[in-house]
Amino acid sequence: MSDVKNLLVELFVEELPPKALKKLGEAFAGTLQAGLRQRSLLDEASALTVYASPRRLGAHLTAVRAVAPDRAVSVKLMPASVALDAAGQPSPALLKKLAALGAGPEAVAGLRRAPDGKAEALFLDRVEPGLALAAGLQAALDEALAGLPIPKVMTYQLADGWHDVKFVRPAHGLVALHGEAVVPVQALGLTAGRSTHGHRFEAAVDPVVVREADSYAAQIEAEGAVIPGFAARRAEIVRQLAAAAQAAGPALKPIEDEALLDEVTALVERPNVLTGRFDPTFLDVPQECLILTMKANQKYFPLLDAAGKLTHQFLIVSNIRPADPSAVIGGNERVVRPRLADAKFFYDQDRKKTLAERAAGLGKVVYHGKLGSQAERSERVRRIAHAVVEQLGAAVQPWTVDAKDHFDLLAVKADQAARLAKADLLTDMVGEFPELQGVMGGYYARHEGLRDGVALALEDHYKPRFAGDALPRNTTGTVLALADKLETLVGLFGIGELPTGDKDPYALRRHALGVIRLITEKQLALDLDALLAAALPAFGGLIADPREALRSFFDDRFAGSLREQGYSAQEVEAVLALRPGRLAEVPRRLAAVRAFAALPEAAALAAANKRVGNILKKVEGGVEARIDPALLKEPAEAALAQALAQVQPAADAAFAAGDLTASLQALAALRAPVDAFFDGVMVNAEDPALRANRLGLLATLHAAMNRVADLARLAA
Repeated sequence: MSDVKNLLVELFVEELPPKALKKLGEAFAGTLQAGLRQRSLLDEASALTVYASPRRLGAHLTAVRAVAPDRAVSVKLMPASVALDAAGQPSPALLKKLAALGAGPEAVAGLRRAPDGKAEALFLDRVEPGLALAAGLQAALDEALAGLPIPKVMTYQLADGWHDVKFVRPAHGLVALHGEAVVPVQALGLTAGRSTHGHRFEAAVDPVVVREADSYAAQIEAEGAVIPGFAARRAEIVRQLAAAAQAAGPALKPIEDEALLDEVTALVERPNVLTGRFDPTFLDVPQECLILTMKANQKYFPLLDAAGKLTHQFLIVSNIRPADPSAVIGGNERVVRPRLADAKFFYDQDRKKTLAERAAGLGKVVYHGKLGSQAERSERVRRIAHAVVEQLGAAVQPWTVDAKDHFDLLAVKADQAARLAKADLLTDMVGEFPELQGVMGGYYARHEGLRDGVALALEDHYKPRFAGDALPRNTTGTVLALADKLETLVGLFGIGELPTGDKDPYALRRHALGVIRLITEKQLALDLDALLAAALPAFGGLIADPREALRSFFDDRFAGSLREQGYSAQEVEAVLALRPGRLAEVPRRLAAVRAFAALPEAAALAAANKRVGNILKKVEGGVEARIDPALLKEPAEAALAQALAQVQPAADAAFAAGDLTASLQALAALRAPVDAFFDGVMVNAEDPALRANRLGLLATLHAAMNRVADLARLAA
């Protein structure tokens, strides 16, 4: 009989934390696999199947050895001069060392003598027997349990009444089967066997006695009424949701929410999707409120029509499959009604006060201990929004009456939106569901009859809330979103609240990426450095000047984002090294750099540019980019100056016209004269006037080559 068989390990526990279940299952099975592989107990082709349900963590591994292969080892004993006396006989120290390794004096003759550094040492070569599966699995199981990402540990008492165990939830069973044989391992006060338990109410038998490792999944599903695999259970829920939505009505679909789907998968062992309904009169309440209360409180999947509008039907993922589901459906419908009634009550009550009336109370709401109240914050956002509008207006040329009217109106709307943006924080609805801040401000603004542009701005000013989120839908919302994010970043950086490692409690990385997306994707003619400078006075003397640290923070975030979009590290470094203030230009600069790098002259010019930069860095006091034609003595330097005089106007004109690709490509004509210059001209001439002029020529060349990007970063 082969000693290579499949292995099944299952830990049966009380209900695990649903939001942590997926990670717990992956960590348990993955660490178990790694531990067995480290101990040479897995065949190279061994495959892992992860099991994770509300009451079990498990792993199925194929091709697991009963005993690991023997292995040859070489143990260094000690220097030969210490191990042997002058007559070549073993010293007491050597005999003691051998005894500690389980070898006797007879092993001395077989010791290997080999160089070890400057001296020679004795080595014991032997074959160590392979580790048995029981010992290897025990060690791997201990590691798997110790390494679980447990959100909160529980302490519970074992059945003997004397000993305590610390684990995520009380454990009640352990299965370990190698083929048909039980592997005698222990964990959490339990000894492994072959019995487990299925569904609390619907298992066909209890306990479920697992015949062999390969029969586990089929048995636990058929006899225990449990789908043990997280992925398989999730896929079954998705299938049932789609089928139930189709049966509920044409073109209906359940709301898409991956986190909710994962959580529901972690709550049920035998999913059964049912359709419930609520009173259609509740649809007068904003659908975001109804959707959120159904998802957050009840874990339901609301049904939307083809236009994305909420219907009065919802899907329940039940954990039982009764012949008559009416009692389950009716119970859920009774439970959801008071939840929806609460939402309607909050909505009706909130509309009895205007946003302006609520905004007056923001002075009593602390924003940050060092940055004051939400009222003070709102005032800062107003000032920053005004500066954003000013900069947008200044970029418009020529300035016309229509343009003036447009920006005057934008300033009024942005100011009103900034004053009211945080007012919905004091509403009952946002108090119950903080996720709805901004959204409810938009609804209440429309109820009051405020400009639709202002209502949209209130609704959108937190956008983008996450990667891939939509941007604000109008210019007022864009201005307000920029002002809000800049206020957060400048203020928190100004008091030293910087992200560290993976800790970012104020989501400053997300805010910085939001600013970058707003400017680049909306193609706003805004200068980041000017924005940061304009935001600083809004804080008075409340904070230190954070602009240098904040600009580096923006550059790091932008660089990471651009690399994720497919630009190379060299391309990104070349562009961002110049710290361009107009972030909206960066994509065009990157495109120009990529086109330039494809030219045959690019590598040589990048290398030359790097050389020029290194020469200029060594000059104390800097170098003025100025050329005296009378001092161009060598033909090569005269030729380079002439080539520059021809190329630079064309490159500058293309740059001014916004054709950055043409601006860089014009530099290709400089390759030959640049190469000739470095081959035939001594830059550091003894004559100070000649040396200064040649450095001036190189400074002129350097400035011409680096308007779009630092081309030296492209050098290999």
